[in-house]
Amino acid sequence: MIDSNILVIDDDDDILLSAKLFLKLHFRNVITCKSPKEINVLLSTNDIDLILLDMNYQKGASDGREGLYWLEHILSIDKDYVVILMTAFGSVELAIQAIKKGAIDFILKPWENDKLFATLSAASKLTQSKKKVKKLERIQSSLHTDIARKFENIIGDSADIQLLQKNLLKVAPTDANVLILGENGTGKQVYAYEIHKKSLRNQQIFMHVDLGSLNENLFESELFGYAKGAFTDAKEDRPGRFEMAEGGTIFLDEIGNLSLTLQTKLLSVLQNRTITRLGESKERSINVRLIAATNMPLNEMVAKGTFRQDLLFRINTVELLLPPLRKRGDDIQVLAKHFIDVFSNKYHKPAKTLSLQAKKALQEYSWPGNVRELQHVIERATIMSENFEITEDDLQLSPHKFNHQQAVAMDLPLEEMEKAMVAKAIEKHKGNISRAAAELGLTRAALYRRIEKFGL
Repeated sequence: MIDSNILVIDDDDDILLSAKLFLKLHFRNVITCKSPKEINVLLSTNDIDLILLDMNYQKGASDGREGLYWLEHILSIDKDYVVILMTAFGSVELAIQAIKKGAIDFILKPWENDKLFATLSAASKLTQSKKKVKKLERIQSSLHTDIARKFENIIGDSADIQLLQKNLLKVAPTDANVLILGENGTGKQVYAYEIHKKSLRNQQIFMHVDLGSLNENLFESELFGYAKGAFTDAKEDRPGRFEMAEGGTIFLDEIGNLSLTLQTKLLSVLQNRTITRLGESKERSINVRLIAATNMPLNEMVAKGTFRQDLLFRINTVELLLPPLRKRGDDIQVLAKHFIDVFSNKYHKPAKTLSLQAKKALQEYSWPGNVRELQHVIERATIMSENFEITEDDLQLSPHKFNHQQAVAMDLPLEEMEKAMVAKAIEKHKGNISRAAAELGLTRAALYRRIEKFGL
């Protein structure tokens, strides 16, 4: 049974019945129609794969003009519709004219069942091929749109960021493999896409693969693709991410999470520049630019034997280390202003500014979630703030993450750090015990016990 929907249009009831009885033995669904005037409704309410269209409808007509007219009409709706014309009055000239206007084939009535099946079977394969191409085009278009919407230009003027920008401009036009290191939320994906945008492959696809969320059992099928029948649910051939990124850039995020077995498989692909789909023995050449990223200490992992040294050598021709936000100085204020502008526009809010206390709080905060956390903090504050000025309270920063560097430098005992956290929360909320307790994740009673314990 071929997985296609066929629409048969003919003014002869016997033809329609004969076509339906035969074709429904071989195709998923057969819809019949006596008048081409119903085409618009049928095409708008059904997912039609193939159209079998008669060429003459008026009594005595034999020149095929009506069929050619409706052929043009169908293709004006969607140029990718696959149309096969049929008539009892065939001629070479008419067939040539039909093909020129976009029909893929021409059948004479009465037809031979074997010939009709062969024609429609071939047409069905063409339809499926067109659908796959359109799907890939949609994927590529969607990826480009999402990336363009999601990622901004790199923002910041700190010395570390300026050096990164300088190195990025050097490496981007090359095809060198790049390894991006940095804590979670520092913008590794943003930098990867920035490299792609400034590369010679910038008109091709940027394929992001989150290895950290990829099930180990799906690794090969997702990255390298599979052939029909390779496993239970493999009902058709499917290219993997490497094939889909052909000519472009593939970004392997969280590469440090791969097991040694998967590292070996990936290394083989990168060394040979070929992939083999699951269920196939045929090698397929790939032409992609590789960018990888992780927040894990790969050199330490190599020393411990949990990451292959030869794979590390393969992926880090150039290494970029992204600094944490807490070490970027005034970039915090620059980024905060940028996010305020973005979210004010997104949520149709009036332009807002940061109060002096809010700015000070942003600078003192340790930003364990880095730029991503700052983005979320500003988004929430922009939505919830009731004034034109965003205050320190609007930011809702966790008190135990203030003065991170100072606390580390002082090497405070745990009890002293807890006392400082409680004092900071009470000060922040101007003595409001309920708010301070909520921020610390404590009940009012538990907070009162700590106040008494620490003599606050």
